[in-house]
Amino acid sequence: MIFKGIGEAKAIKIEASLELGRRSHESAHKVHDKINDSASVFAIMHPILGHLKHEEFWVLYLNNSNKVLAKMQLSKGGKTGTIVDVHLVLKQALEQSATCLILAHNHPSGSLTPSASDKQITQKLKLAAESLDIKLLDHLIVAEKTYFSFADESVL
Repeated sequence: MIFKGIGEAKAIKIEASLELGRRSHESAHKVHDKINDSASVFAIMHPILGHLKHEEFWVLYLNNSNKVLAKMQLSKGGKTGTIVDVHLVLKQALEQSATCLILAHNHPSGSLTPSASDKQITQKLKLAAESLDIKLLDHLIVAEKTYFSFADESVL
């Protein structure tokens, strides 16, 4: 709206168009992508999480061949955090017949340092998933241009 001739209604239309373009780009990534490493997870999740001004928590559900069965947003929070329900993560894993999980969330601040709660939910989900013979392969923190991988940094 800082440009002359663009009022609130036009600004909303432009913002909606940009969102549709982002979603179209996101859907261009096939759901059956194969995960080879943390960089391939980043390639899938960065278009979704990299630009957000609030935290979101997503889970990639994979089969034994590390092919993505589904990617789901589990929670949407504020600028400093979001809540994750372990029950929902595992319920979806069972419904998808997933054998592996990859967690991903963003830090709008740009900080890649995992918080104590990030580490805690990762361990909690890892233990809960193991009880169902589901492997937690990684947890990525996505920032605007880069990421932190719990697996790569041996924090998992």
